[in-house]
Amino acid sequence: MKSMTAYAEGSVQQPEGQLTWVIKSVNHRYLDCQLRLPDDFRHLEIPLRQKLKDRLARGKVEANLYFTPDSGHVAQSMSLDPVLAEQLKKLLAELGQGVEERSVELMRLLHWPGMINYEQLDLAGAYEAAVNLFDRVLDDFIEARASEGQAIHEVLAQRLDGIEAQVALVRTHAPKIQAQIQNKIESKLAALNVTLDAERMEQEVALLLQKSDVEEELDRLDVHVSEVRRVMGGDEACGRRLDFLIQELNREANTLGSKATLVETSQVSVELKVLIEQLREQIQNIE
Repeated sequence: MKSMTAYAEGSVQQPEGQLTWVIKSVNHRYLDCQLRLPDDFRHLEIPLRQKLKDRLARGKVEANLYFTPDSGHVAQSMSLDPVLAEQLKKLLAELGQGVEERSVELMRLLHWPGMINYEQLDLAGAYEAAVNLFDRVLDDFIEARASEGQAIHEVLAQRLDGIEAQVALVRTHAPKIQAQIQNKIESKLAALNVTLDAERMEQEVALLLQKSDVEEELDRLDVHVSEVRRVMGGDEACGRRLDFLIQELNREANTLGSKATLVETSQVSVELKVLIEQLREQIQNIE
């Protein structure tokens, strides 16, 4: 079981410059991959995106590549256009005739279109290093997801133990429920000064017990809890399956509350809803 929230980064120094990958993710209903790469590395986006899709199932994932070129390579990659520079020099001389004071900012001239020629750097080694570094950072990222998923697993297991304890508690109240129903019927009959024979009394008690019977709901709660544990123990992405099971658990807890005839049972229903909501909050983080 893996969490959808994780972070990993890594850097490597190459002759061409320093490469740094940062991969992070947050919760998302589906898999949404966003890659940001420098223009010189843009052709790597499709294969790298496929690597993410092959190893991830859900989450909003951002993978950013940062490249800081080596100063020596940068210096060698830039050169001045001498022809254009000479033409601008002549134009400035003409413009300056008859003008007592003139000022030219050289930095502004460097931004003149075409003034600087950029030679294409040989980044073949950097491309290969970027891919290899991506693989290593992605491994760390997935390991971080698994580590966070293990922490969530422990929290979920505690909440499931709590649900099973509440279900067991309701079962201990079954004899008390029957006695309470019979006492209520007898009290009402006494208030009305009406007497029923033993057989009719048994029928009335049985009818009310049937309406308030929660054994089926308790059984389904046990089944759903067992299924949640089974799914949690698998290796596949399980977030969507668990989300569905949480809905089923909540439905049974609501039905249990609507049938409650004892204060204790009502309290159990409330406690179940609290535990199930805590489960739901944690499951939102699972891939």
